[in-house]
Amino acid sequence: MRIRHETIRLETGPGICLFDITPRVREVLAESGIRNGFVLVASRHTTTALTINENEERLLTDVRDFLARLAPPDERYLHNDIHLRDCPPDEPENAHSHLLAMLLGSSEAIPVVEGALALGTWQSVMLVELDGARERTVSVQICGE
Repeated sequence: MRIRHETIRLETGPGICLFDITPRVREVLAESGIRNGFVLVASRHTTTALTINENEERLLTDVRDFLARLAPPDERYLHNDIHLRDCPPDEPENAHSHLLAMLLGSSEAIPVVEGALALGTWQSVMLVELDGARERTVSVQICGE
């Protein structure tokens, strides 16, 4: 079994944003030469998530609106009591982002069959920024033969 690891870096926008990272994951897979196995894609941040879904503009707007209603940023959260925590004074009030990341999850495993990601017709691997804007990294590990 061979293993290949790569880190994807991207700049995100403010608030809740979704980024289709499928093309980059496909590039890493092609460069690996691995034909059958799996790809593990994992966010390296506590305020981002990974999901597989359709990359359609109106759906992405629905997702952003839904997540904002699910954990409104202006609610009262203990994590946002910056003055009571041992952290830098410029620490963002981002408890809502942490909560959403926990619900959505931080990784996805995708089968690799004959050198291709075994995704459905409308499926894309999406990084969900929940607390941007900033540079983010995603680990891509490919295992197989």
